[in-house]
Amino acid sequence: MFQHDMIVIGSGPSGRRAAVQAAKLGKSALVVEKGRRVGGVSVHTGTIPSKTLRETVLNLSGWRERGFYGRSYRVKQNIDANDLMKRLHQTLDHEVEVLEHQFSRNAVRTVRGEARFIDPHTVEVISEAGEKTTHSGAHLLIACGTRPFRPDYVPFNGTSVFDSDEIIELSRLPRSLTVIGAGVIGVEYATIFSALDVAVTLIEPRPTFLDFVDKELIEEFVHDLRDRNVALRLGSAVTSIEVREGGSVVTKLANGRNVTSDTLLFAAGRVGSTDALNLEAAGVSCDHRGRIAVDAKTLQTGVPHIYAAGDVIGFPSLASTSMEQGRLASCHAFGLAPPAPPEYFPYGIYSVPEISTVGLNEEEVRKRDIAYECGIARFRETSRGHIMGLDSGMMKMIFSIETRRLLGVHIVGEGATELIHIGQAVLNLKGTIDYFIENSFNYPTLAEAYKIAALDAWNRLSRT
Repeated sequence: MFQHDMIVIGSGPSGRRAAVQAAKLGKSALVVEKGRRVGGVSVHTGTIPSKTLRETVLNLSGWRERGFYGRSYRVKQNIDANDLMKRLHQTLDHEVEVLEHQFSRNAVRTVRGEARFIDPHTVEVISEAGEKTTHSGAHLLIACGTRPFRPDYVPFNGTSVFDSDEIIELSRLPRSLTVIGAGVIGVEYATIFSALDVAVTLIEPRPTFLDFVDKELIEEFVHDLRDRNVALRLGSAVTSIEVREGGSVVTKLANGRNVTSDTLLFAAGRVGSTDALNLEAAGVSCDHRGRIAVDAKTLQTGVPHIYAAGDVIGFPSLASTSMEQGRLASCHAFGLAPPAPPEYFPYGIYSVPEISTVGLNEEEVRKRDIAYECGIARFRETSRGHIMGLDSGMMKMIFSIETRRLLGVHIVGEGATELIHIGQAVLNLKGTIDYFIENSFNYPTLAEAYKIAALDAWNRLSRT
């Protein structure tokens, strides 16, 4: 009855994983991608570009060596935008080649153009040249991702006022930068540019930021930012933004303060890229931010054969979880029932320094009335930390007093997003403090912090 077993709209993490999974089950899959190359937001403007930019900045600026050689140390004295773009484009080209090869070897078809529903089983694809083709599918997955929220009061111009998709195309490095929005994206870019010695002001209308992260970690993180002279304007709503002659940008705050900078990045939220999909024709609805509601277990929308996954369904909006959502949606569509995902998955914030967390934070443990104890390890306490010249960074572990089980691991500092997976494994396997006390870790490594933090908690647990 249908041309394809599954049609996937979008080739980001969830879309490509769903299409490949369908192909591995012997089903025909078609991926519709409106961009010029496959990969979606994750590859072209989001995850990969920002992390590549971060790594390039840390390498060229000599950031990781400044503990030994001082704050003025740089690997390359005069870093410009071309230095950053060269590595970025090389990385993106490689990522696209890998994805194209993955689709090719799994016989996943792709078509370029913008998709819109004609009916619940059929989409029309309009190419850049205006050519229209129609494709029908037994099952459909909406994985169109998100785009930056662009309110009318922000004078975006692509030269001095940018959104988070545009900032990677900077033609020159600014001397000063204002970032509006202290979410994950805003914090990442603020700290990346700060590592280049750009004067950064981070504005957030709420009095706190990154509220899902353990407060003690945020306190450590804020201390590091202030030590680098990053100006934090928390609890400060923006009333207006003005681009003056000469190119400077003035941001006026409700408390009467003005922030002037060369460049402004507006990173306060994203919206689902669903407005052109004609969802009404498919019987699917979305909220005012373009997000689609789905069943948490099956990823089905209100129309059973239509699924949605990735950032377009909202929280947690991580590439890692989006991939798994795409796989689960494809398995469910074709009658497979994979085991339920583990209870806890890690969050990674690729700021400078990195933040990563898994499990319950201290505030959540208190709300559940669990008797607990914490252990802390400072990276400067480890031999590897001495070798690397680290003077900051910490790991916090939380254990149940009654069961001795690990409840959560929270890390800020070098390598946090890599280190977190040891804690993730122990947590999901319901391990206890005894695992860390009794096992050996490679020496010297930052992973030794697990033993240090566990021993710190054990000293308190034994006294209790």
